[in-house]
Amino acid sequence: MSLKIRMSRAGAKKRPFYRIVVADSRMARDGRYIERVGTYDPMLERDNPERVKLNVERIKHWLGAGALPSERVQGFLAAVSLASAPVRRDTPQKSKPKAKAQERLKAAAEKAAAAEKAAAAQPAAEPQPAAEGGA
Repeated sequence: MSLKIRMSRAGAKKRPFYRIVVADSRMARDGRYIERVGTYDPMLERDNPERVKLNVERIKHWLGAGALPSERVQGFLAAVSLASAPVRRDTPQKSKPKAKAQERLKAAAEKAAAAEKAAAAQPAAEPQPAAEGGA
């Protein structure tokens, strides 16, 4: 069973409130969880101490048991020195197909250039005279 420390959404429409929970990674986002280890209220100001509440002892226990935090929760844990800061990608994943296509075009151009160079290096074959026959 792979465990995740992630957020589960609660609250009303346009008024989000999140529980930070330990759950099996196969469960739905707002579904069954093992234990609630904190809360996050994005409606409060950033400097408000009630914005993020964490049960540090239980989080340490679950991290020791092999639970992996989500990227957002890892940011919260980094703020209280329980985890390293999440690594953010600089390029979106949409650019990967373009890069692969450019590599294929470059390889095809190199192959065509090599074929032209090989064709230029071979001496031109002289046409054979037709055999004269009597008929």
